[in-house]
Amino acid sequence: MAGGASPAGPSDGRAAGPSDGRAAGPSDVARAVARARQAVAVLASPTLRSAVVGDGVLDDRTRTAVDAFDWVDEDGPDRALLGSTARTLQLLQAPAAALEFDRIGRMPHAEAERVPLSLRIVGIVGDRLGRDRPVSEPVLNAAIAMFAEDVAVVRRDAVDHGLFERTDDGAAYRFAR
Repeated sequence: MAGGASPAGPSDGRAAGPSDGRAAGPSDVARAVARARQAVAVLASPTLRSAVVGDGVLDDRTRTAVDAFDWVDEDGPDRALLGSTARTLQLLQAPAAALEFDRIGRMPHAEAERVPLSLRIVGIVGDRLGRDRPVSEPVLNAAIAMFAEDVAVVRRDAVDHGLFERTDDGAAYRFAR
């Protein structure tokens, strides 16, 4: 790769973090994903592709889009930044990829957005805890809290939509069959 950037991480198999030596954090991964989405959009659009790598004449809309890319300057793509982005994106392929993201701080208010997210969280929790046995409320809450701060909302959505049932004594939850 030009500019000395390599998509490969360190030789020990770990993905490299940002080029400043820090470990990559959730905001680094989010920025890398945003850049990757932009790069895919550029590759998919002849107009954007021409604007970024060629000398195409740009309309105002295209100029505004390209100006918003932090990885493109007047000389073209910033190869060092894109190399760092590639290394950060490798974190998403690592076994610990989930650790690179923050948990959901605020669940969407709109039911149409919140419920599918809650049910997805509960599905993952069920896969990890197992669905064959009752789970105490503290254990269930801790598992949900790995993904979302508002545990009660997620749990309530799951109960309301039939994914959980409370045990007869109310001390635990059982995944619905």
